[in-house]
Amino acid sequence: MAQKKRGLGRGLESLLSKDFDDTPAAAELVELALDDLAPGRYQPRRDIDPDALEALAQSIRAQGVVQPLVVRRVTDTEHDYEIIAGERRWRAARVAGLATVPAVVREFAEEAAMAVALIENIQREDLNPLEVSGALRRLIDECGFTHAQCAAAVGRSRASVSNLLRLSDLVPDVAERLRAGELEMGHARALLGLDAAAQRKIAARVVERGLTVRQTEALVRSAHEQSGAAKTKTRPERDARVVRHESSLSERLAAGVKIEPDRRGGGKVVIRYKSAADLDALVDRLD
Repeated sequence: MAQKKRGLGRGLESLLSKDFDDTPAAAELVELALDDLAPGRYQPRRDIDPDALEALAQSIRAQGVVQPLVVRRVTDTEHDYEIIAGERRWRAARVAGLATVPAVVREFAEEAAMAVALIENIQREDLNPLEVSGALRRLIDECGFTHAQCAAAVGRSRASVSNLLRLSDLVPDVAERLRAGELEMGHARALLGLDAAAQRKIAARVVERGLTVRQTEALVRSAHEQSGAAKTKTRPERDARVVRHESSLSERLAAGVKIEPDRRGGGKVVIRYKSAADLDALVDRLD
């Protein structure tokens, strides 16, 4: 089994604070050509809204890039620098027609670069829930973070982190509805306790009828109740003679006894005991 990576711990605390991409004395603030920058390999964002990108480009045309990007030098690519934080600003600057952007150059180890890139994007709160879920999962699986460390690093509660991680239990087509904005996080959370078929059925109804989260939760409760009632209805009644024999044997042996008949007329008798001494006493009674 592969050895789990050691967590980054408190040594990275300053990098994980919300102000890590301000300009400290130890960092190098420079103007870098857009073509010298490569998108970050740890970027959790999968979808960039063209309208939002154009709005950011308009802001950059009016005010410039207010917050510098955070980058690190790289030697194994055709570019000189890799973006750790600020890829949307870089893309919007290109749309705005800029040739250069301000950037803070830092030295990051590989694992630290991953953690900072993931955390910076989660903190900006413009990822969709599935992207946040995937980023949190990478912090845990690849950086060795605990749930509590994730919660502290991204400024969320542990319950919120746990709920986001559970989104991986959504069936793919329901997850796609969440990614597309047809469902909200509250809808998805309500659907998580259902099997695949029920998730699809209720998700479709939510979208078709524009149901609220409360209405969705009520639908899910109803589905659970119907499922429970169906299981109770289909459970066969136990033979009275079998129940009587169980009671008699349990009393005589001073142990829990369960008789499990099969469809062929046979079956098995299960006798439960709690310790080796109980087993010895049970054998004595059977003798």
